[in-house]
Amino acid sequence: MPDLDLTPRIGRYITTTTASEAVKAYIPPNLPPVPRIDMQSLSNLVSDAMLALGRLDGVRSVAPDTSLFLYMYVRKEALLSSQIEGTQSSLSDLLLYENEQAPGAPTDDVEEVSTYVAALDHGLKRLEGGFPLSMRLMREMHGILLSTGRGSTKLPGEFRQSQNWIGGTRPGNAIFVPPPPGSVLDLMTDLESFLHADDDLPAIVKAGIAHLQFETIHPFLDGNGRLGRLLITLYLCSEGILEEPLLYLSLYLKTHRTIYYQLLNEVRDHGRWEVWLEFFLTGVKEVAEQANGAARRITKIFEDDSEKISKLKRAADSARKVHDVMRQRPVVTVALVMELCDTTAPTATNALYNLIDLKVVKEVTGKERGRVFAYTKYLEVLDEGTGSI
Repeated sequence: MPDLDLTPRIGRYITTTTASEAVKAYIPPNLPPVPRIDMQSLSNLVSDAMLALGRLDGVRSVAPDTSLFLYMYVRKEALLSSQIEGTQSSLSDLLLYENEQAPGAPTDDVEEVSTYVAALDHGLKRLEGGFPLSMRLMREMHGILLSTGRGSTKLPGEFRQSQNWIGGTRPGNAIFVPPPPGSVLDLMTDLESFLHADDDLPAIVKAGIAHLQFETIHPFLDGNGRLGRLLITLYLCSEGILEEPLLYLSLYLKTHRTIYYQLLNEVRDHGRWEVWLEFFLTGVKEVAEQANGAARRITKIFEDDSEKISKLKRAADSARKVHDVMRQRPVVTVALVMELCDTTAPTATNALYNLIDLKVVKEVTGKERGRVFAYTKYLEVLDEGTGSI
């Protein structure tokens, strides 16, 4: 990177009073960064990231039904994104909750993950209908994200009207204090303008810049991290870089959490956007490659198990119907199979136990009543990275 004066990229701190104490709140400069981003230093990373995204988008031509993979992958992302915020629920908890079969599941945590899925679905449908990625859409999604659970009292769908802070027990010992509430609307208006500006920055670079700026503004009282991560994928979809929302960075950011937070501050305090973008583009490449590999492995699992089922002869038809259901709902009960396959309890039970004999499905409770059946090979691929780090 050339020896540039990065001073204009550095925001300013202003003293504001909140919770009866004076604190220094940070106000970032408007976008795009000045001096301009050094694209020469990033060109190879941009090319690698775009190539990986192209291959990921190409999964649609390989997978027999991308919607099945997408259905589950979105839920994995929702889980990971919420885990970064401290939830403890598992993928199985979420799947059982959505099936209304979750006795004893950590309800607050699972609701938090479930609303993430709903917020993403809403955003994607609005984009497909021609609605722009805008402050209004972000507020709509935020309203869904915080519609239930612990954040429901923190102005869902509205920009904050009070000072927030990150880390620490109070503003005075916080790690970072975002802009005062009076600055939020102007900063978000500038961010929206940047997203839609006709400039020569690659969309993948603009996605990385927009994410960091959103996190710095922290425009809502709660849910900023989750919505800021969603913003990356939504922007790439809105720009036609991705045909399907298959890229999610939460696992990468969860794994490299310490470096991630350090780099946010590198930009805020030193204007080093290129260092952040190197990290971001590397993450896009890695995550796209991982998702591509996961989609192909899942497709192979489905194909291999379909071949096993075809050897069941007369029992193959009912087992195939249950297998089709479990490709989308990898955690089921007999009652759920009865409902989704429109069949009787004996038929559903026999089909599930035929799948157990073929080592396609496992019964995971070990109980006589309330039995739960899991498509474990499929879940193992999806579960990668969702444990504690």
